[in-house]
Amino acid sequence: MSDFSANLPSFQFEKAVEVCHHQFLPLRERSRGIMLNACSHAVFLCKLLDVFSQIEEPENIPLPLNLDSKRERLKVGIIGGGHTGKQLAKALLELSGLLAEHIQISTRRPETLQELLSLGVNCFYHNRRLAAWAKILFLCCLPSQLPSICSEIQKDLPESSIVYSLVSSVPISRLKQLLCHSSILRPEYQYEANDDSHIWGTSGKITAALHDEAIVQATCPWHPGGGLAANTRWFAAVIYAALNSCSNQTLPYNQSLQLLNNLLCHILGTSKGEEKSYPSFVRENFVSQRFAASLQNEDAFPRFDLTAIHQKDTPFSKLLVSSPALQDHLLQVYCTTLGVSLQAKEDGLPSFSSEPCVSSQIPEAPVEVKP
Repeated sequence: MSDFSANLPSFQFEKAVEVCHHQFLPLRERSRGIMLNACSHAVFLCKLLDVFSQIEEPENIPLPLNLDSKRERLKVGIIGGGHTGKQLAKALLELSGLLAEHIQISTRRPETLQELLSLGVNCFYHNRRLAAWAKILFLCCLPSQLPSICSEIQKDLPESSIVYSLVSSVPISRLKQLLCHSSILRPEYQYEANDDSHIWGTSGKITAALHDEAIVQATCPWHPGGGLAANTRWFAAVIYAALNSCSNQTLPYNQSLQLLNNLLCHILGTSKGEEKSYPSFVRENFVSQRFAASLQNEDAFPRFDLTAIHQKDTPFSKLLVSSPALQDHLLQVYCTTLGVSLQAKEDGLPSFSSEPCVSSQIPEAPVEVKP
């Protein structure tokens, strides 16, 4: 349905705002920008984890994030059916490749989610049941509700489950205390007004906006736009979460790397018809050199403490920050995963060698792991 008030200035939101309050108008764009970032990042994470959740032969996994509906899929739980929870569920349904049967929502008033219920999403009020079922659990509740919810679900939360918090004002260290859990992801968004802050807009569907190339590119953590930026450690934690998924299935570290390389270092085409790929990741890109030397062929990676990865630099986060070529390549992967193809530059994509990506430039830095 079109907006009948679009060309009627007197009906616009700004018209009713007093001049003394105009300084607060940019908050609408900022709020929408945060929602767009939150939804796009959640979609990327779920598509990545969906591939990693059921692994047969790493070499048979299709190129990045093509999902097979015949195998067991990622189970996504959302606690909270307010604005954030609803927008997240809609984005996952439309953009992640997951079906309605793979998403469940626990909220105090499930009857208010008629649109999602009609699409086949199971909505109910039972936080403990949802926590026990989901492989990734999104927290979309109010900050005041978080302590009681964490106390309620912590005993039902499987050790391998990932908790993803979209609750503002509650730091990840506090979440770890409340949940007694280390597999937690929490994006932190920093905002600084600039010339392209209007890119987010103030109205329209979130899912429709995430089909826009400029908006998707602006949500990339290491290539931010619109004045909003997520810490690059968040993306590092996402990659370590994927490696944890492999370790949970006792996959040897070399097969975990093979799968990761198949997904993230795949060949990309350029406008000149050339094929470019990023050098393969090696174990030193994710653990300290000393620990890497101790790994045997049959060993799996350790289970990484995702809360610690959010709070300190790791070999992978250092590699990402120090390598513009890797940033450019992963920007292509990120946008392609979200269904957007970036226009190739005049000189094509960055030129990469076929040699492994050695981490000799990266200082040895141990990564905290769960005992």
